[in-house]
Amino acid sequence: MKKVTTIALVLLASIAVSNHVSAQETATATATATIVTPISISKDVDMNFGNVAVQSTTGGTVVLTPGGVRSRTGGVTLPSTATGTVTAASFTVTGTGNYSYSITLPSSALTITSGANTMTVTNFTSNPSGTGTLTAGTQTLTVGATLNVGAAQPAGTYTSGTPFNVTVNYN
Repeated sequence: MKKVTTIALVLLASIAVSNHVSAQETATATATATIVTPISISKDVDMNFGNVAVQSTTGGTVVLTPGGVRSRTGGVTLPSTATGTVTAASFTVTGTGNYSYSITLPSSALTITSGANTMTVTNFTSNPSGTGTLTAGTQTLTVGATLNVGAAQPAGTYTSGTPFNVTVNYN
């Protein structure tokens, strides 16, 4: 009887230990996602370098800052009495407030034409530069560039056949 009792106690102890080893616990979690307001950009004002004159033997450039201020190099002259319309391109960026975003400007030359005549626009710059922040969900983004004018560039109103792209994306 002692032997049976001892075997029974050993079996009970084994069962108790084996149940304890394979005991399971479970926890739960929820999944959540928040969709933010999509970022968007809309053009407010086109870029315009204004009236430009050039020498017959020397070309040059017109640098238009994102603030709408022009400067010149080489044989280019900027008339002071008949400046024409001078504006940096202006865009409104909207999205979720206080989010930052990256700005991508054209990296290749933009050709502008007047009939068969051409010039290029290069070195695009912006304000803000590189990244911006949507304070209260909106920000104005301005873009300037450099106009490359050839010597004896023919007179005319030069316009891009296709617009240039400014891309914004949340960081």
